[in-house]
Amino acid sequence: MEEEKEPAMVTPGEVLGTVSEFKPGKGTYVAPHNDTVFASLTGYRRNISPAIDSSDQRPIVEVTGHKAHGPVPQPGSIVIARVTKVMARSASAHIVCVGTKSVREIFNGIIRQQDVRATEIDKVDMHLSFRPGDIVRALVVSLGDARAYFLSTAKNELGVVSAESTAGATMVPVSWTEMQCPLTGQIEQRKVAKMAS
Repeated sequence: MEEEKEPAMVTPGEVLGTVSEFKPGKGTYVAPHNDTVFASLTGYRRNISPAIDSSDQRPIVEVTGHKAHGPVPQPGSIVIARVTKVMARSASAHIVCVGTKSVREIFNGIIRQQDVRATEIDKVDMHLSFRPGDIVRALVVSLGDARAYFLSTAKNELGVVSAESTAGATMVPVSWTEMQCPLTGQIEQRKVAKMAS
């Protein structure tokens, strides 16, 4: 099988084929419910012929980044994100780091109401959990849709790690659900990340 002359540009969430046609390679992921192979990053699609002696004769499909390779969020990655907007059932965020490495392109994340914490999910108030500008540590649950990764803060060590108070000071966590402004002493509600002691 020949390689395509002009590699096609693809974006996250774009369908590349099925696992019966292709073996998923770098920069791709498989939806388990329908065996579809999707692109997990923006880049160029390549089909690589299998080795002649390989028992699996499906070509490998991979996506290679069109930019200098920065880290890419994957399901299971721990990321640092800045909250940009808080709505009744979800909060939007820009992912700024994957693990300890800063990203080179903007990845959008969404924290859904059911992914904020592990208990009393129905009582979660998004506006008491996050505010725009908060820095959160979150787990990438999945590539939600083509536009954003689904993020979770449902573990103790996940949640808000840095927040600015209305007075403009960096707040100090005082409990799982509260942060305090060192200037005014005012307490604000948050889904606070437990810091490793």
